[in-house]
Formats: sequence, C-alpha cells, structure tokens
Amino acid sequence: MTKLIDFRTDPIPTHDNPRPDRLVRGNPDRTTWTHYSATHGDFDCGIWACEPGAWRIAFPEGKEEFFHVISGRLRISDAAGEAREFGPGDACVIPAGFEGVFEVIEPVRKYFVVLDRGAAKAV
Repeated sequence: MTKLIDFRTDPIPTHDNPRPDRLVRGNPDRTTWTHYSATHGDFDCGIWACEPGAWRIAFPEGKEEFFHVISGRLRISDAAGEAREFGPGDACVIPAGFEGVFEVIEPVRKYFVVLDRGAAKAV
C-alpha cells in the first residue's frame, strides 16, 4: 500500500558543509531532513536548514530545485552578480545549469524539492 508522506514527522537528519573549493565565507553546518526520496534518487523533498555562510553553487543540466523559505533569510547571486533575497513565505526555482553564490544571511529553514533527471538516467 502506498502511504502519504507526512512532513510533521522528523526523519533522521543528515549534516554536511559546503565543499572547501566552493566556500566563499564561513563553513556553515547544513542540516537536511529528507522526507521523501524516490527509488532512483531523481526526486527528493524535505526540510533543509543552514547557518550563515556563503558558497558557490553549480547546478548540472537536468537538476533543478524548488524551495519555499520557512524562516530566516538567504541571498542567491547569479554568475553576473545579480542578487535576489528570500525570506519567510518566499519561493524560488533554481534552474538546471544555474551557477552563482548561495548565501545564508540569517539562519534559514526551507522546504525543498529537487528533481534530478541525470540521476534517473544513471540507473
């Protein structure tokens, strides 16, 4: 029987930090509660939290993310330096091929949905 995925439950969190070669400022602890992960690893969603800091991001072709900020504040700058800030209630899509800097201004918590078509092809 297929069951609903209830975000009111707390799966075991995972912790990581940005790769050293991508760090811009700080070395923030990032916590991920993955509530759902598809069998092939091509669709993941859950809650993500992070302390202040900044790092370069580069989304490969086929991978994109939708997020909705629950609390805190973040800024994303594209490769040309154009920046957008997001706070509680704001949502955004980071498209495939996007490159820039992800900066957490205030400790942030967000819902995320990641679609990775490249992961599905690798299976």
